[in-house]
Amino acid sequence: MGKVSSRSVYQTGSAILIASLLLLIIGYSPSYAFQVEELSNQDSRDTSVNSDYVLHIQKMAGTITLDGVIDEIDWQNADVADNFFMVTPYDTSYSEAKSEIRMAYNDDAIYLSLIFFDVIDAPRVVESLRRDFSFGTNDNFLLFLDPFNDRTTGYSFGVNAAGAMWDGTMSNGVSVDLAWDTKWEVVTKDYDDRWVAEMRIPFKSIRYKAGLDQWNINFSRLDLSINEKSSWSPVPRQFPTASLAFTGILQWDQPPPDPGVQLSMIPYVFGGASRDFEFGDETTYRSDFGLDAKVGLSSSLNLDLTYNPDFSQADVDQQITNLDRFELFFPEKRQFFLENSDLFSNFGSRRVTPFFSRRIGIDAPVLAGARLSGNMGQDWRIGVMNMFTEESDVSPASNFFVATIQKQVFSRSNISAILVDRQNVDDASFANIGSYNRTGGLQFNLATQDNRWSGRVFAFKSFTDGVEEGSDFAQGAILGYSRQKIRLEFLQQYVGDRYFAGAGYVPRTNFFQLEPSVTVRFYPDDSPIVYHGFQASVEAFFTPEDFRLTERESSLGYFFSFHNLSQIDIVMSHNYVELQRNFDPTNSNIAFLQSGTDYDWLNAFVRYRSDTRKLFKYSASVGRGGFYNGNRTYLQADVNYRYQPYGSISMVASYNYLDLPQPWGENSFWLIGPKVDLTFTRTLFFTTFVQYNEQLDNLNINSRLQWRYSPVSDIFIVYTDNYFPETMDSRNRAVVFKMNYWFN
Repeated sequence: MGKVSSRSVYQTGSAILIASLLLLIIGYSPSYAFQVEELSNQDSRDTSVNSDYVLHIQKMAGTITLDGVIDEIDWQNADVADNFFMVTPYDTSYSEAKSEIRMAYNDDAIYLSLIFFDVIDAPRVVESLRRDFSFGTNDNFLLFLDPFNDRTTGYSFGVNAAGAMWDGTMSNGVSVDLAWDTKWEVVTKDYDDRWVAEMRIPFKSIRYKAGLDQWNINFSRLDLSINEKSSWSPVPRQFPTASLAFTGILQWDQPPPDPGVQLSMIPYVFGGASRDFEFGDETTYRSDFGLDAKVGLSSSLNLDLTYNPDFSQADVDQQITNLDRFELFFPEKRQFFLENSDLFSNFGSRRVTPFFSRRIGIDAPVLAGARLSGNMGQDWRIGVMNMFTEESDVSPASNFFVATIQKQVFSRSNISAILVDRQNVDDASFANIGSYNRTGGLQFNLATQDNRWSGRVFAFKSFTDGVEEGSDFAQGAILGYSRQKIRLEFLQQYVGDRYFAGAGYVPRTNFFQLEPSVTVRFYPDDSPIVYHGFQASVEAFFTPEDFRLTERESSLGYFFSFHNLSQIDIVMSHNYVELQRNFDPTNSNIAFLQSGTDYDWLNAFVRYRSDTRKLFKYSASVGRGGFYNGNRTYLQADVNYRYQPYGSISMVASYNYLDLPQPWGENSFWLIGPKVDLTFTRTLFFTTFVQYNEQLDNLNINSRLQWRYSPVSDIFIVYTDNYFPETMDSRNRAVVFKMNYWFN
């Protein structure tokens, strides 16, 4: 086969991009074609799948006290959302667990009353009192709210049976980011045959389109005593109840009030001491202050400001034994970057992301930043961010600028554009880093009205100081089709050899990728099994120059999900790799397999997860097979015991044994992570997470005490220590105190 030029690859990628776009538009759905109204750009809000489900909300005549007693006159006069539909384990009948939801509002806030009747006399399942509890291990209620009527973005609020709060922002029509927090209130009360809650959500705590008298809404309940998930507006069981495509309508008696310009100030003070024993440094002390501010420029547009931010209270990342050839991905957990984060982060794919906010501040402290995000008009969303980082030993002072714009098209789809610019402040190179890197691109996000078809097509181009030759282009297409028994997905993407996103996540370049997959489920009647089925996929990488296969993973798995919430997964895979650069399979710099050598091997993997309703729960995995030029045995266990509702003790342990030729020989890597998570009250929490990582030869201890002394206002004390495991000599140690308060 003759050599293919970079121009040919670029043209091929462009042709695939155009063809994929046409496929997404023309093949929108064979049985659910575009409506004429959508093609003529008419408002399709009232033609949603569940638009017949309407809950009326009226302005309060009196006052409501949050006490778990539903006796106010406004509750007696309110419309009732009841007759919930079962979603799982079946979606063909009404729910066995009876629920009643009422809503009301005044000039300041939205109120909800929630009544959940028990089906059987059994203890309610509650994992802890911690905010943003795990959905699947708590009896809970969740509200899904789309105040923009685009059925892709919104908010989620919830409460478990012990009164723990849940709040997050919604994006992509289904995703909930629980790292986002805002001010609101909830009170729960237990009765012999039911549990009751009352919620108050201030208008100034959310963003919404002014002037609309209809919002999209749905309610979800999980009752683990009978293993039933239900929703007010029916949702097919192949989709989560968070799917905004299946929301009903919240009908206001008049458009909710415009809160006008809102200002929240969140000052904080912090201080700490640290010492690096490994390098013989003396103890250093630090005290400082910072400020976050939120300015609601309108009901749907928000300006976030930060000065001298400190992120010491963010959850520590769970470590992973890294036997991969590429950089690992860890999610963003810092509060400043979270509201409307999908505007900035929802571009590309898991391997081609032009903007990844964790790049900001990863190698240098953040001095200040500003972010404008939200809705403009009926169908437009915008996001603009500018962050400034100071100089460090490994990075120059830099300015990060990101701008995005999104236009809704059809019922739930949109077209988006992004520009990312990382610029060194002094316009000079530093430690082999060019003075600037810029990335721009376009993306079409597909989501059909019935959620059966979803996908995206994207194209990006980078501009990097000092890079003049090669392909600096990336493109891709993803298309998925979902029915109750089958899920089909196809991914294609290309990344040029000179494509570089300095503020993004692109762990590998110079590849052309194809990845088809199919998942089939069977739902037997009168069986302890809820569903079982198989998943098959092929992930293949090719060199763009001559389309030569360099890597392929073919996998076939079978899975079982039982009524008692236990699960079994069995997977077999075949791997082929031709190394494109030297690689140490242990990632320990012992020796290197040479670029151009190729390897293939088989793997088998089994995982079991126990009933998550039990006080003691666990999961266990075992795998065995080849690994490059040797063999690998893999074991992992995750055990958890909860003392309901005051917390849990858990431990994650993994063991990797590599049997390789010399000079590597036999290598074993333990990763052990015991964790204590205590929730003394709904406002006082203590967590200690210990992680022993044999691959990194490190033992890390991270302890955090949090007192939420006022709504969204906290005092944190964080202690971190790292040790050499062999001698238990300390490597470095730090303790931090931080206090913030939310004024608004």
